[in-house]
Amino acid sequence: MKQRSDATGLHRVLDDATVLPQAARRLDTRRELWPDEVRIRVERLNLDAASFRQLEEAAKDGDGRVDHGAVREAVLAIVAERGKMQNPVTGSGGMLIGTVEEVGPESPLGLEVGQRVATLVSLTLTPLVITDGLVGWDGRSEQVPCDGYAVLFGRSIAAVLPDDLPTGLSLAVMDVCGAPALTARVVRQYVDRGRAPRVAVIGGGGKSGSLALAAARAGGAGRLIGVVPTDREAASLAAADLADEVVVTDARDPIALRDAVTAAGGPADITVVCVDVPGCEGGAILATAEGGTIIFFSMATSFSAAALGAEGVAADVTMLVGNGYVPGHAALALDLVRTNPGVRKLFEERLA
Repeated sequence: MKQRSDATGLHRVLDDATVLPQAARRLDTRRELWPDEVRIRVERLNLDAASFRQLEEAAKDGDGRVDHGAVREAVLAIVAERGKMQNPVTGSGGMLIGTVEEVGPESPLGLEVGQRVATLVSLTLTPLVITDGLVGWDGRSEQVPCDGYAVLFGRSIAAVLPDDLPTGLSLAVMDVCGAPALTARVVRQYVDRGRAPRVAVIGGGGKSGSLALAAARAGGAGRLIGVVPTDREAASLAAADLADEVVVTDARDPIALRDAVTAAGGPADITVVCVDVPGCEGGAILATAEGGTIIFFSMATSFSAAALGAEGVAADVTMLVGNGYVPGHAALALDLVRTNPGVRKLFEERLA
């Protein structure tokens, strides 16, 4: 513990090169804290959707059946090898909930021992140890009950879990709370200029997508278009009454996506990409009006494909990377779930 701590967690990086924890190959997971750190007793992980989908795909047998035990073993192997949960294929992780176990004397996070919290920073940069072998997880859900500990740095973010919402619901909401907050900010920028923007959300039936639709409506958007891949998701999203128009199309087909959004009242002034599959960049670009804005929240996004794709079709669009953090994002997302029955119903259906 002679090494000085750094608020970014640099002191926990075990790589030879000087990189931040998210880019590191391995992290130091020792229990002992540096003065500005906090240790969390982990209760549950929430794997991000792109990572979980990839793990399931990798665990399929020749008949396409998922070996869920192999999914569990893959997560254990990643955490044991890297000292954090960072899918080596997608590069993404998720977040966790747990109870504050120890607070360093110089921690600036304002947390107290005994508080139940959700970490609002990615598992890809959070030192993590799993001690129970994930015996309580069947490998079938993004939410992973477990026992172990994690460490937060001086510049980490955590929120105390609310008392009025079920734990699983709070975890699912906080995992994607950056999406509605940034969507609301961009919508307000249009509204402040005297425009009620047309908003298309690709993946509108998912967690981040449904919250983005609700935030866009609350922020003063004009027409709302929800894009989903199946009739089943379309029925659920329509029943939730979050969009003016719900369309079913494969977002990986750029022409089909463009035509579907256009037929539903587009092109969109703001396109929000919340899907957990790769290959949706071109369609998002074509579905967006000249001078419009695209917000990429999916960790399956290829940002080089997005940049080069926009250049290749001479699209004058602003492209934003949703980095998961906007001040007040957790409170905004939780309030949307509290006040919007449609959003809450979609989340509860997914959790069920």
